[in-house]
Amino acid sequence: MSDAYLALETGDVVEANARSPGQARGELVFTTAYTGYEESLTDPSYEAQVLTFAYPLIGNYGVREERFESDRVHPSAVVARELTDDVAEWLTEEGVPAVDGLDTRDLVLDIREGGAMKVGIAAGPDATPEDARAQLEDCPHMSDLTDIGSRVSVDEPEVHGDGDTDVALVDCGAKGSIVSELVERDATVHVLPYDTTPAELAAVDPDVLFISNGPGDPANFEAAETLVSEFVGDLPVAGICLGQQVVARALGGATEKMDFGHRGVNQPVLDYDSGRVVMTTQNHGYTVAEPGDLDVTQVNVNDDTPEGLDSEELDVITRQYHPEANPGPHDSLDFFDDVLELASSRTTVTAD
Repeated sequence: MSDAYLALETGDVVEANARSPGQARGELVFTTAYTGYEESLTDPSYEAQVLTFAYPLIGNYGVREERFESDRVHPSAVVARELTDDVAEWLTEEGVPAVDGLDTRDLVLDIREGGAMKVGIAAGPDATPEDARAQLEDCPHMSDLTDIGSRVSVDEPEVHGDGDTDVALVDCGAKGSIVSELVERDATVHVLPYDTTPAELAAVDPDVLFISNGPGDPANFEAAETLVSEFVGDLPVAGICLGQQVVARALGGATEKMDFGHRGVNQPVLDYDSGRVVMTTQNHGYTVAEPGDLDVTQVNVNDDTPEGLDSEELDVITRQYHPEANPGPHDSLDFFDDVLELASSRTTVTAD
């Protein structure tokens, strides 16, 4: 007997089994990754979304905290064909509703054909379809979540590592692996709040300005965009995922919402200079529509969306995918070496 319901924006209500009770709403998206569920569930880029796993069995190697990308689960709710007890118990402890026992193949096809959509979920012994519909009715669009950065960013600056290169990482929802990769390369990483001001950044006196990944619409990260506008040309600039979108917007570019985004660990990316195709990990629902003052150096093989933006003149390098590869292939880890090489062109910066 079903004790969970998903009310879709299409008007359909899908029955399921409750594995972690509660009610939730969010943007319904899917990932094609078949491993790395711990990393995906703790990825801040999934904030305010309902994550559907396309792979049918989630949890077959347990739950280990050392694999987490942040200190909590970020999706509003979780959907799978089958969740193991380990994952279900973890999500219950986290207070995140979770359901299984439904045909996720149909759900993924609905998203691919109709695009990412709003969903309401009600799970538990007293759940009703009306509860799920009420959640759907109150569900905002992702672009309306203007405060989403405050949900995923540090409140106060943090410092990690003690290396020779000072990286100012603006935390728009940064994965922990980004910090780890930089520290392993002898960097001191200053993790700064998403709303850091130009004066506060100048006080850090970094060698590189790095805009992190994060959830939602890049247009809602105006403070980070201002930092790029203020310091580009004087300070090398890098970005990952949402960071690429923010950097492009700051340099005269434009971004747009994708139909259903890129989420998984097998996205092929073509590098124009080398002619090489690498496999990448991705998690984003927005993309760069116009690159502005930047050159498109890499594209997605499947749909030609920009995956890499560079400018030798401005010392800018960004990637739409996740080079830290947790989970996923390690084909693009050298991005972090390229970022730190930008520090050689660094000058002392001041805020206007």
